[in-house]
Amino acid sequence: MQQPFRVMIFLHSFEPGGVERVALRLTQAWTERGIDTQLVLGRSDGAMRSEWPALSYSSLAIRGIATGRFETLWMILRLPGEIRRQRPDILFCAGNTYTVVAVAMKLLLGSTCPPIVAKVSNDLARRDLVGPVRWGYRLWLRIQGRLIDQFVGMASPMFTEIADAMALLRSQVAIINDPAISAADIPRAERVRSLRDGDDRGTRYIAVGRLVAQKNFALLIGAFAAMAGPQDCLTILGDGPERTSLTRLIAEVGMTGQVYMPGHIGPVIERLKASDVFVLSSDYEGVPAVIIEALAAGLVIVATDCSVSMASLLEHGALGELVPRRSLWCLEQAMRAAAVRTPDPGRARRQASRFTVECAADAYAALFARQITKARNVPNPEKNSHGADAML
Repeated sequence: MQQPFRVMIFLHSFEPGGVERVALRLTQAWTERGIDTQLVLGRSDGAMRSEWPALSYSSLAIRGIATGRFETLWMILRLPGEIRRQRPDILFCAGNTYTVVAVAMKLLLGSTCPPIVAKVSNDLARRDLVGPVRWGYRLWLRIQGRLIDQFVGMASPMFTEIADAMALLRSQVAIINDPAISAADIPRAERVRSLRDGDDRGTRYIAVGRLVAQKNFALLIGAFAAMAGPQDCLTILGDGPERTSLTRLIAEVGMTGQVYMPGHIGPVIERLKASDVFVLSSDYEGVPAVIIEALAAGLVIVATDCSVSMASLLEHGALGELVPRRSLWCLEQAMRAAAVRTPDPGRARRQASRFTVECAADAYAALFARQITKARNVPNPEKNSHGADAML
C-alpha cells in the first residue's frame, strides 16, 4: 500500500450471521494492520457484540426508533450522511444481503460515491427460485454488475459464475478465499473425541446456521429421524424465525430427546470439537464459513450440493459426501454412512488453512488500494462510478 486509506463497512447489527461474522473478523484484522477501518451499524444490538468487545463502530440508530423490521431501508436513508461525514476511500459490501444498500449508495451519491467492493456470499444460480422471480433475480444481478465497481468470490469455482451472472469483465472479479478462521484457530480446533467413540455412545451430528428457510433444517431433522439410533444425537446451533416450526417438527417425528437447538453459541469451535459429523442441509450457499470450521476440526462432513464451490471444498469426496439438494433419502443415507467413515483430519486441516483471515485481510487491502488508485486516476468519475465502460 503506497498511502493510507479509509475503508467503511456497513452492517445491520451484531445479530448472528455468517456474512456478519466474517465482516467483523476482517474489520479486526484490518484495524490490527493499521488500516483506518470504519464499521457502521444500523443498530448496535445483537448476540455477537460480546465476541468483539474491542471493535469501535458508529451507529445509525436514533433513540426511540426501533428499526429492526425495516433495517435495509433505514440504512439506505441514513448511510449517505455517514459516508459524507466520514469520507471513506472505499466501501466494502460484506455480502449479497447488503448489495441493495450498495446499489442505492451509487444512485444516491452519484459521482461522489467511493468505489464499492462487494463480496459475493451466496450462490448466484438460485435453483430454488422459479418463474418470474428467477427472471427478476437475474435482472437484479445485471443491475449490480452495472453499478458496483468490483466483486469478490470466496473460492475459485465462483469466478465464472459471478462474471457470467453479472455480465462483467474478468478484471472486475477477484477471488479471495473466505476468511472463515484464523491461523491460530486451526491447532485449537483439533477434536477431543474419536469417531470410534460412536460405537458405544452414539454418533454426535451437528449443524450450524440461522433458523431460516435457506438452511432447510426441516430436511435435516427428517433425515436424522429416519436413520438415528437410540444413542445418536443432533445439535443445531443458531436461532431465527423458524424456531417454533422446527421445534414442532422435532416433536412430531419423536426426536425431542435426541435433537437439540440451544440457540446461538459463539464461537462454535468447542461444540465442533466434541462432535463427529457435520451436516449442511442448505438449499443454497456461497462458501459456508461453518464448513471451513468443520474441516479445521477434522469432522466428517455431509453437505448438499448447494453451491458451485462445495465439491472443491470437500476435495471431490475426499473430505466428505455431497448429496443432491432437498433429497431426504440421499441425506439420510449419507448421514448413516458418515457414522462409520474414517476421517482424514490432517488433510481436512490443510484444506481449512487456505481460508484464513490473515491471508484474506492482506489480499483485500491490496485490492482496495488498486481500486482507490484506479478511481483517482479516472478523469470521468461519473462514468467510472456507474461502470458504463466495464460491460461486456
